[in-house]
Amino acid sequence: MDFQLNEDNQSIQDLAKQFTKNEIIPTAPGYDLSMEYPWDIVKKAHAAGLLNVSVPEKFGGLGLGHFNQTLIQEQFSYGCTGIATAITANDLALGPLLLAGSDAQLEEFATPMTKVPTVAAYCVTEPGAGSDVQAIRTTAKRDGDHYILNGSKMWITNGGVASWFYVLATMDSTKGHKAMVALLVPSKLAGVQIGKKEINVGQRCSDTRGITFDNVKVPAAYRLGNEGDGFKIAMKAFDFSRPGVAAGAVGLSQRCLDESVRYAKERKTFGKAIAEHQAIQFILADMAKDIEVARLVTYKSAVELDAGRRNTKFASIAKCFAGDMAVRIASDAIQVFGGYGYNTEYPVEKLYRDAKIYQIYEGTQQIQRMIIAKHLLDEY
Repeated sequence: MDFQLNEDNQSIQDLAKQFTKNEIIPTAPGYDLSMEYPWDIVKKAHAAGLLNVSVPEKFGGLGLGHFNQTLIQEQFSYGCTGIATAITANDLALGPLLLAGSDAQLEEFATPMTKVPTVAAYCVTEPGAGSDVQAIRTTAKRDGDHYILNGSKMWITNGGVASWFYVLATMDSTKGHKAMVALLVPSKLAGVQIGKKEINVGQRCSDTRGITFDNVKVPAAYRLGNEGDGFKIAMKAFDFSRPGVAAGAVGLSQRCLDESVRYAKERKTFGKAIAEHQAIQFILADMAKDIEVARLVTYKSAVELDAGRRNTKFASIAKCFAGDMAVRIASDAIQVFGGYGYNTEYPVEKLYRDAKIYQIYEGTQQIQRMIIAKHLLDEY
């Protein structure tokens, strides 16, 4: 057991850190205000080899493992979680394709993503079905060598800029998860309707929209796995993506700590820097210890996956702990800054707004606790 990064890991982390310093941190405030999708940053990430890093070498990508992906996500999120989400949400969409796609499907959908800056979207959540995935109502009816897709999805990251969607649909809503089918749906197909950009509390440059499918003819060749495999594929993809989400929360939290320490050493009250007051020191110490713990369990959840072991429990622990921690630490950062922390001239108010989503997407914290509890009960 060794807690030091090897040379390859260190190189990847350094590259992501430098990219964040040069490209993300300077532009993040502007994108937060404009709420525009950060295409320029996405293009630069592609040029730097930091976009779609999970695509296997066989299909033109780097084929980076999950641990290296968490290193990148952590650094990007230190700079801005909205921009980080725009860049790395692709790996959530790619997850089902990498899990269950044929060589032909990977060649058609994954290979082009390595050649030009291209993004995709994971299309599962619906207006009436979030954490309860089995309650989805989007339907896929077989019609010869096609499926006819009808229904609506909601809160789809990269929805307005995606070249294709991973879509989960049901062939028979009375049969629950056993009737679900996973489809790769090009966004250019007739009947795909892109909704308005949603204005969220935080991560405002991330493109989040509703997507409607109106009698969309999807070739049967674009189905992942067999009919009935859709739910299993979607759930397994979360094992791939949750370590990255946890890493994003860690990166944001580290930024909160760094900004808080810097400010505490500069701001003076009662004739000395507030960093010399024990009350502030305790806040900073609690931040530091929680970040270290969250980082370790996040890395463990990714390493388990790279080792070929089931990581579901650890992925949920990491996502749950890191998400709760990020919200708490962002709040404490504002407390350290006092009134200035509540003002847009300082960075922590944005960090605070960006943090909350980590308790919601990729399965709420309550869902993570249910998953953890189930594994505990099964183990004893």
